[in-house]
Amino acid sequence: MPNSIFAKLGQSPSGYNQTESKLITYIKAKPAEAATGTIREMAEETGVSTASISRFVKKIGFASYRDFSVALASYNQRKPPVDLFGEIEDADDTAAITKKVFAGAQNALSMTIDNLTAEKLDQAVKWLTSAKRVGFFGIGGSSIAAFDAYHKFLRTPIDVISHPDYDIQLMQAVKLTPQDTAVVISHSGRNEDTLFVAQKLKDNQVPFIAITSFADSPLAEMANLVFLSLAEEINFRSESMSSLVAQLTIIDTLFTLAGSKLPTQTQHVVDTMRDVIESTRLH
Repeated sequence: MPNSIFAKLGQSPSGYNQTESKLITYIKAKPAEAATGTIREMAEETGVSTASISRFVKKIGFASYRDFSVALASYNQRKPPVDLFGEIEDADDTAAITKKVFAGAQNALSMTIDNLTAEKLDQAVKWLTSAKRVGFFGIGGSSIAAFDAYHKFLRTPIDVISHPDYDIQLMQAVKLTPQDTAVVISHSGRNEDTLFVAQKLKDNQVPFIAITSFADSPLAEMANLVFLSLAEEINFRSESMSSLVAQLTIIDTLFTLAGSKLPTQTQHVVDTMRDVIESTRLH
């Protein structure tokens, strides 16, 4: 949870009202003061009532202001040095920029794993391994993650479908049934085409898993199960670029867990595919 604080505060402005945005600005500007001060001190600094602050910390996932301040203090102790993860400066050389990009990816993975639970993963794997068919859906950049999932799960005995074309995705979605499972991937969780696919899945009562970066997005609210791919943004790079690393790692985790539940069948599929592919190579 500590690492996810700043990812949650980095959600799109539409996710917060004016009062909440004022609190976010203060917390980002003065994280040490926000972590060590009382709720009354934050109210005095920001001009926001203690009641509004209390509602805000609950909105971003904390039971109380005390829990929020403890988590923020923990984050401040653990966060990478500014020179290793932060804004890319004009004076930065190749080595410095490379370190910051890699640190951003590492930070995304750290924030994401803080929000994963064994209970949710077990539920997702149960749906995936017991489904008659599994569909992977994603538009634009998220189609990369969806096709990666399709490519990996082809190595299991699970019957999987996916396609980069939106119209075909829509046709695939309307053919799925309650005996199937879907995985819908969207960084923002607000893409209209993605939401239309998700709505068709719901209309057909297809249980579906969402992989998104925003817990309060329309996609997350529609899904039966949600995995958050979290990341912070630095200049020249959208947080969606680092969140893609987190999305792919969530998919890797689901694939590995599914394979471990069906070890014999999965190994047979992998061996058969390896033999077929090997036969196409020149020796």
